[in-house]
Amino acid sequence: MAVPKRRTSKKVKNQRRTHKKLHVPGLVECQNCGELTKPHHVCKACGHYDGKEVVAE
Repeated sequence: MAVPKRRTSKKVKNQRRTHKKLHVPGLVECQNCGELTKPHHVCKACGHYDGKEVVAE
């Protein structure tokens, strides 16, 4: 069975975990109503996408 030869230091452990973190999703303003939405998605507030009404209210 494989057993570590040396104890993993705090520095090495933390360097390995640098990618395990929360990140803020990129948001853009809706051209119609100004609500923050995900890019390339229909606005949930007004139903517009790419300057056109896609979902009727």
